[in-house]
Amino acid sequence: MPTVRGCELPDDLLYDVENNLWYRPEGDGTLTVGMTMIATGMAGQLVAFTAKKVGKTIEAGKSVATVESGKWVGPAKIGFDAEIVAVNEDLTANPKLANTDTYGAGWMVRVRPLDAAAIAALVPGNSVAAPYEAKMEADNFAGCAA
Repeated sequence: MPTVRGCELPDDLLYDVENNLWYRPEGDGTLTVGMTMIATGMAGQLVAFTAKKVGKTIEAGKSVATVESGKWVGPAKIGFDAEIVAVNEDLTANPKLANTDTYGAGWMVRVRPLDAAAIAALVPGNSVAAPYEAKMEADNFAGCAA
């Protein structure tokens, strides 16, 4: 598993480095989506999570959810056109799951890409360390252990 500046990035996931999201292919054409450890490290403890509704189609670059922490409120932007097929109601009830179980119970939404080829733009976990090192440097983010 790549670790960049103390932030874990599991090999079995795909990453949208620009938007700090991870994607887990579910084998049925859907992808589970969550914030990376880098995103939660930068945001701090989450206090609110509000996802778009199941059935809604989201355009590339638009928000699938709004997340709020003590120091940040903003969109979780998806990298491709997709339909939301599930929302993590547990995360809505307990936003801290994104911090405590980033790659498990802290997932945000499950989506079905409108074009299956769109996921080719995502970075595989075994290739994500260098792009994230560059992004963290550009964002002046010391890392998850800091």
